[in-house]
Amino acid sequence: MSLVLLAGLTPGQRQGLERLWAVLPEARLVGGAVRDMLVPAPVTDMDIATPQPPDQVMALLRAAGMRVEATGLAHGTVTAVLEGAPYEITTLRRDVMTDGRHAVVDWTRDWREDAARRDFTINAMTLDRHGRLHDYFDGQADLRCGRVRFVGNAARRIQEDALRILRFFRFLGRYGHAAPDDDAVQAIAHNAALLRGLSVERVWSELRRILAGPNVVDVVGLMARTGVVAELLPEGFDLARFERLVELDAPASALLRLAVLARQPLAVARRLKLSRAETAYLRGTGLSFPAVASGTLLPVTDDALRVLLAEEPADHLLGRLWLAQADLPRDGAQEADFAALRQRLALMPVPVFPLAGRDALALGAAPGPAVGRALARVQDWWKAQGCRATAAECRAQLAIVLNDCAPPE
Repeated sequence: MSLVLLAGLTPGQRQGLERLWAVLPEARLVGGAVRDMLVPAPVTDMDIATPQPPDQVMALLRAAGMRVEATGLAHGTVTAVLEGAPYEITTLRRDVMTDGRHAVVDWTRDWREDAARRDFTINAMTLDRHGRLHDYFDGQADLRCGRVRFVGNAARRIQEDALRILRFFRFLGRYGHAAPDDDAVQAIAHNAALLRGLSVERVWSELRRILAGPNVVDVVGLMARTGVVAELLPEGFDLARFERLVELDAPASALLRLAVLARQPLAVARRLKLSRAETAYLRGTGLSFPAVASGTLLPVTDDALRVLLAEEPADHLLGRLWLAQADLPRDGAQEADFAALRQRLALMPVPVFPLAGRDALALGAAPGPAVGRALARVQDWWKAQGCRATAAECRAQLAIVLNDCAPPE
């Protein structure tokens, strides 16, 4: 194997490959692994292709004492697990039928035929056990000049699987430093409506990586011009607000960027079936920050910050500050004030109310709803003190509350 191409592999990955090549000498590294070795960049997915059918692959690996799992037999994929690391091994394929979401495949022994069904030229290269690079569609040249180009006819590749539209933009952000490929852009613009047929889980998986990726302003801008953003966010979007947030050097958080790009983030969360935690973040960042009023960031005391931290997660509050800042005109002094407030929030310990039901019981309260009501009153008192009262002070206040609530004798 070429020593240059090995730069992106760990010693464990190289040892694993040697073990697999000893059993499957015709197999080759494919796709992202080869692409990232050429960049070079760390290789995370060890994908391998082989002309042997999957049942034969499994039999050969098991005979060699390797652990093998049938992870995708319908698509010819098995996974070998070596020293805890997975190696996906897929039989060479050709498409029998595609419907824009799924493909029916058959096996082939033709490496070029298998490469021709892949999405982009930079993902269609293979590397054999002797270190020879097999590049049927000039992927290495495209990678070198920063061009993301579909293999063959761009419209046909998209019609085979509309998710390739979003993959194009993800790879464009990461690898593209040339003008976007005209054929790809035109094909995407003409076929953007095909995105409606994809599962929301697949859409969010790709959109999340695009939003968190590099060159996101240029990428999302092109997505808007080709009609892709309108398909993904039919509830509406605000590109200018999104660009302002990125220009502020806000964290490269997909959720934060979605919160500023989408006009109705919670509606998007419901439609794309985001997790409860993701939805809660969008809900939290959508609230106004108490210290921002009339286009100005007002002074905030430590007591007020502690109360906010006691009521809401810090990341929600930080997100609200970024969104508030994106909505204000650029002002150097005010940006410094926002940065200082974010730093205070990030460094401030989260206050925790020091009492629980057992404290009320220890003071003689009878179990029941009255205990919860008494604790709530003490917690309100604790917040009014800036969340600074100690556990002993809170217990003393609880005794007063319980005494006030006690029925007369």
